[in-house]
Amino acid sequence: MRLLTDDVIAVLREQIDKYHLDIEAKETGTVLEVGDGIARVYGLRDVMMGELVTFPNEVYGLALNLEEDNVGCVLLGDETLIKEGDLVYRTKRVVEVPVGEALIGRVVNALGQPIDGKGPILTSEFRPVEREAPGIAAREPVKVPLQTGIKAIDAMIPIGRGQRELIIGDRQTGKTAIAIDTILNQSHTGVICIYVCIGQKTSTLAQVVRMLESKGAMLYSIVVAATANEAASLQYLAPFAGCAMGEYFMDQGKDVLIVYDDLSKHAVAYRTMSLLLRRPPGREAYPGDVFYLHSRLLERSAKLNAAYGGGSLTALPIVETQAGDVSAYIPTNIISITDGQIILSSELFFSGIRPAINVGLSVSRVGGNAQIKAMKQVAGRLRLDLAQFRELEAFAQFGAELDKSTQARLSRGFRTVELLKQEQYQPMSVYEQIVLIFLVTNGYLDDVPVNDVRRFEKDFLHFMQIEGQAFYQKLKESQMLTKELTEELHRLAGRYRERFTVTT
Repeated sequence: MRLLTDDVIAVLREQIDKYHLDIEAKETGTVLEVGDGIARVYGLRDVMMGELVTFPNEVYGLALNLEEDNVGCVLLGDETLIKEGDLVYRTKRVVEVPVGEALIGRVVNALGQPIDGKGPILTSEFRPVEREAPGIAAREPVKVPLQTGIKAIDAMIPIGRGQRELIIGDRQTGKTAIAIDTILNQSHTGVICIYVCIGQKTSTLAQVVRMLESKGAMLYSIVVAATANEAASLQYLAPFAGCAMGEYFMDQGKDVLIVYDDLSKHAVAYRTMSLLLRRPPGREAYPGDVFYLHSRLLERSAKLNAAYGGGSLTALPIVETQAGDVSAYIPTNIISITDGQIILSSELFFSGIRPAINVGLSVSRVGGNAQIKAMKQVAGRLRLDLAQFRELEAFAQFGAELDKSTQARLSRGFRTVELLKQEQYQPMSVYEQIVLIFLVTNGYLDDVPVNDVRRFEKDFLHFMQIEGQAFYQKLKESQMLTKELTEELHRLAGRYRERFTVTT
């Protein structure tokens, strides 16, 4: 029998002293069934609503249904990697996405993971996708314009920083084009843009990204994508993820524009999840809380006051209608949440009026507060003139004899409609818009043939680039048409009108 020497005893004692048993208690559950992107789990007694849970093979789930005998989880990964009997663990945290400057210029999925092949996103900051909207005390009135670069919108349906303006219309009427034009117009404004693609075709997304890259807009933009081939759970998360990324910049005092394209498909994805979770269906099979789904998303858009940094988050949600029916369930819900709507008409679109904005039905509930004074001065009459023109046009179709003043109104109306037409992806500066609207409201186009209006517009803007630089500079400084500037603009318009020749 060998005796332990003092040295051996000393080593053993040292090892015993250093021995530490790590015991970690993890709350687990067991998969009862899995299918259609939903897993039902037994156990997880203390799991919270909206908490992330982990399945085998690094698949995550979102606990959405807390029932008496099981938990309904929506899967955020491949369901084929999970089988009945697998263990499920709580994470004690909610869904978070990376935020920060590193995301600018990138295309990411609904979980903030890069999908553009440009390598990992190097950021250490994360934010939960769900957050309470800023309260009344943190907000201030919307009064700083967010220029879209589209004449018809900036003149008659102005959008302010911190506003929520709905873009609504049938498919293929130019809804996304208006949103993309607005993003392109922010190139020198310091506004950070986020485009959230929900349930669109991958080819459509690729076209949008290519357009933003070709125009240099990806230098200040983030694209969050959950295309039609993604799970309903990721389509549901995408707008909340994009909003969380935007709030990071808003909290730093910056201005952010976020486009949700589109919330009709977002509602459909939420309905799919809810029905698979066996929640009771309501009107059009949507769950009862579909209104709350969109209100808690859109209420996060705000103009913060100086005490909270003074940043803003402007939302442009897009909704698709069927046969122009704006009284359907989802459109009426979102119209009631937003601060106005831009309604696009298929009839106008196919008659060649593009952007096909129905000025009579469209409205901005912020109105002139979101316009510079010069635009208010020239565009004040424009909306009323157009509305009267539409009535007169309908009346004139009956073949009634019209007096000279009515004919003059009709004539100017046709020219106004022609002037408000605009090519896609060619946003225009607000000062150029002001001089063009000044021309049409002051009668400089009254004797120009309708077919020549677009040529007149193009050539006049070119003329102003050469001879009107001093005028533009003074207008930028004063932001209003003073008596002196008005006289100078009349002089410039008169000089150009004399040299303009009509097409014979």
